[in-house]
Amino acid sequence: MTKPLALALALALAAPHVAVAAKPAAGPATPTVKAAPKPAPAWVARSNAYAQILLMAQGPFQPEQLSFFGVPGFDDKVADYGPGYAARYREATAKARDELRAKLAVEKDPDVRQDLEIMIQAADDAIEASSVNEKLTRPWLDVGQTVFGGLQGLLSDQTPQARRVMALKRLQAYIGTAPGSTALTTLARQRYDERNEAGLLMPTQVEVQQSLDNLATYRAGIRQLFDKYKIDAGPSLATLDRQLADYAEWTKSTVLPKARTTYSLPPELYALSLKGVGIDIDPRVLIERAQLEFAETRNAMQQVAGMVAKAHGWPPSDYVSVIRQLKKAPIPDAQIETHYRSIVMPELDRLIAANRVVTLPDRPMQMRVGTPAENASQPAPHFLPAPLVGNTGQQGVFVLPLSNPNAGADGPYDDFNYPAGAWTLSAHEGRPGHELQFTAMVERGISLARTLYAFNSVNVEGWALYAEAEMVPYEPLDGQLIALQLRLLRASRAILDPMLNLGLTDRDTAFDWLVTKVGLSRAMARQEVDRYTVKSPGQAGSYFYGYTQLMQLRTETELALGEKFDRKAFNDFLLDQGLLPPKLLAKAVREQFVPQQKAKKG
Repeated sequence: MTKPLALALALALAAPHVAVAAKPAAGPATPTVKAAPKPAPAWVARSNAYAQILLMAQGPFQPEQLSFFGVPGFDDKVADYGPGYAARYREATAKARDELRAKLAVEKDPDVRQDLEIMIQAADDAIEASSVNEKLTRPWLDVGQTVFGGLQGLLSDQTPQARRVMALKRLQAYIGTAPGSTALTTLARQRYDERNEAGLLMPTQVEVQQSLDNLATYRAGIRQLFDKYKIDAGPSLATLDRQLADYAEWTKSTVLPKARTTYSLPPELYALSLKGVGIDIDPRVLIERAQLEFAETRNAMQQVAGMVAKAHGWPPSDYVSVIRQLKKAPIPDAQIETHYRSIVMPELDRLIAANRVVTLPDRPMQMRVGTPAENASQPAPHFLPAPLVGNTGQQGVFVLPLSNPNAGADGPYDDFNYPAGAWTLSAHEGRPGHELQFTAMVERGISLARTLYAFNSVNVEGWALYAEAEMVPYEPLDGQLIALQLRLLRASRAILDPMLNLGLTDRDTAFDWLVTKVGLSRAMARQEVDRYTVKSPGQAGSYFYGYTQLMQLRTETELALGEKFDRKAFNDFLLDQGLLPPKLLAKAVREQFVPQQKAKKG
């Protein structure tokens, strides 16, 4: 299916260690934001009006995503997967792009002009991605995961009741009983069957088998969503069950035997993946930079591990052994949410304020544990943003899964259910990381161009990893060790993802590296390797690359301002820019922030 404009976002709001599609929350109700979003400046209103041109053109091809972000008119719709959908998507996008170019030719406001340029580039990139994917790959769809995600987008405590009831109409569109609709399972089979040319890249055996293994969990999760919100969908759910069962049998007999067991991507497709997430350097250069970062971080970890061992009265040992020792005192499952919400997150808020790291919202952030169906779809911690359009006080939520259903015999998932593991994860997903980043976009009136269309993984994950680094000095010593471990993981990602996709190593070697050199559980290492080769090849290196770009910009700014450098002002300025890519963000810092700070007295 054509990847949606904004859900590049789907690949990113992921924990320090995941990049599968972000889905809306279905957990406990979230409180109203105390500080209402401020009125948008006039130029933002005009920019947002222009954004409607592209949103409405692409909307029929990705209504679930637009609905999730609060764009009205799409709650009962499902993605167009009919004949020729990819060509029609490109045609609609090109028409909207040309209209935006005409607006740019007469627009005078520099901020609006920049937003128009962002949207035009996003349209060009979407057209290119659609063309390359259609040329090189054979389309196969995990229908169970797709339907679960689309329905969860409406059946959520973040969604008003008046919108939740539209989930039944969306379900009926998925199963083909809504007027003018065709069952998604039928459309998916048609799109697969019609692309029978030799040489097309097949789906991987791992992803196809996981879809079969997770189907019962998705079906149960869908029923639980309708039961939770007391929407009677019995007959439609029975039809969905029959269709998914038939689709699974077809997948097992037709798709699985032909699925590929090699995992490197064709160079053109991998280059497109890197471009899509914002990595604009040669992947071999990325590997070299990350290898240096790995070595330096490992040295620092060994020093801290010695101090942690001494503080606990353990004999001196290597950093992996110390991490495994820390994991021997896990938080009971029933107490994990309380530990994060009542101990770690309030203390991070206090530390952020006391050390003037960044401006905080006037309300607590939200966190919950994942459901079984969420864990199957997204088996790692992640952040679910609140609606960016028409937000009436909804908050994003940090979701922590307690297992990886795709790990099989690889054992328990124990990387974040112990006290030392909670600190840097909360800083990444919560504050000052993703939660603060997306809250700022809602509360500070940032344009849609700088939220939906400027987005890439480098700028989103770069901020979250930078946020982790901001908090490391204030965390407990054992929390600092795990913060360094996760930085070691980001360097490893920037080494292993390109090596796997360039054919320079294999999955077993990458798995062993993550377990023995990084100290991950086998379950987490399994989803990491799946991520690099199955879920979202190319994306994993964006954390390290984005972090290095921000750190370089921070150092440059400190040199430019000297004693006038104000960390809190700098971090607030970064958040005020929305999701600008690194080059545009650096331009804003050099041309706006630095002159403003130099002009201040005292």
